[in-house]
Amino acid sequence: MTTPNIILINCDDLGYGDLGSYGSTVNKTPALDRMAREGTRFTEFYMASPVCSPSRGAMMTGCYPPRISFGDFVDGAVVLFPGDGIGLNPDEITIAKLLQDAGYATKLVGKWHCGDQPEFLPTSHGFDSYLGIPFSNDHGRQVRNPNPNPEIKWRDHPPLPLVRDLDVIAEQPDQAAITERYVTEAKEFIRENDDKPFFLYFAHMHVHVPIYTPDHFERESENGIYGAGVAAIDWSVDVILHELEQLGIDDNTIVIFTSDNGSRARDEGGSNGPLRGHKGETWEGGQRVPFIVRWPGEVPQNAVCEEMATGMDLMPTLASIAGVDAPSDRIIDGHDITPLLTGEAGSTSPWEEFFYYKQRDLEAVRAGKWKLHVRKNGENINELYDLDADAGETKNLHSSHPEIVEQLNQRIEASRRDIGDAAVGAVGENVRPIGRVDNPKPLTQYDPNHPYFMAEYDKHHRG
Repeated sequence: MTTPNIILINCDDLGYGDLGSYGSTVNKTPALDRMAREGTRFTEFYMASPVCSPSRGAMMTGCYPPRISFGDFVDGAVVLFPGDGIGLNPDEITIAKLLQDAGYATKLVGKWHCGDQPEFLPTSHGFDSYLGIPFSNDHGRQVRNPNPNPEIKWRDHPPLPLVRDLDVIAEQPDQAAITERYVTEAKEFIRENDDKPFFLYFAHMHVHVPIYTPDHFERESENGIYGAGVAAIDWSVDVILHELEQLGIDDNTIVIFTSDNGSRARDEGGSNGPLRGHKGETWEGGQRVPFIVRWPGEVPQNAVCEEMATGMDLMPTLASIAGVDAPSDRIIDGHDITPLLTGEAGSTSPWEEFFYYKQRDLEAVRAGKWKLHVRKNGENINELYDLDADAGETKNLHSSHPEIVEQLNQRIEASRRDIGDAAVGAVGENVRPIGRVDNPKPLTQYDPNHPYFMAEYDKHHRG
């Protein structure tokens, strides 16, 4: 087998129930539904956090967010913001760094959200090149309210930057055109490297609010602007799959599709299907996300995998597929799930337990079918669910299974010793430091006399 190309597509706030192959009847996703038919769809795939920065840092490094000190950020914020002096430590080893060292051409197109200072940007973490908005698309100066009657809100953020490598090439870019620009960049990278192994990480801004799309996607949507954002994602996947076929490298390319956390599911149009909760919560709807893998000839077609896997598994798994070793000089929490991807007979989840952290608070643990919640919204709780029978977490079995509760509490205590739990004052023994720089500054500066802001002010305050 020739060393395969790897394309990792990661969406922003796309929910478990937002794709046709996961039960949506309102969003049009023909390309992704085709990808599911031509590959394997996972039903119990988790991200390591219910919010952006910790989820992405965990996926890149194969580690729980608290292990890499990515639990919370400046002043206790749940994500990184423009100009923060902290980010993913340059000493961490990412998927991209492993593949770069193995001879892969590496590129990130889209959202990074692991720090915007030069020391933290993608080109300092194993990516040969980068084009994208380095954080969430609402971290700009002007934000459109996602409510049905949009209004303009002016925030204290600096202008939204579009970055190439280390340079800002545009401020307040037209977000309706961003996806097409990203797709063009991705196609050019694939064409430039069709004769050697490449790793493309395509991180969409969709469907994070506010959502901007070309008009035709919204006109054709049956789910408003949210459905238009999902359609834009689906279109991008169709273009990429077509490009692989045209170049004759389809059979030697593994394409992975997922989301950084669950949907907001707060009347914007998103859905977490049968799952309870939403983005920002450790209920299943916050962290269980779509995961589809397509690799012709290697990954079974039209298959469904019901074994548990996580975003942290991608780092050791992709390293294994590329023929390189994951780091042995540090703890990596993820596992090599290649047997699950390839449908190896008898393969089962390597996860004995999975811990649900909200920032640095340990709120729940899953082992097998059992999930124990011990904390929510700053309060202690005692709730136990059988996820095989009750994925929606509706029937609390805590009082019925004291022996299971005791076993899971023992696992929670072990994680508290390992990577900590701020809720009970536990400091982990195996935590690595976050990256820090002196004198950080935002990538852009707000100038009220800039023609863009003068035009926006005139449009919305003098019209």
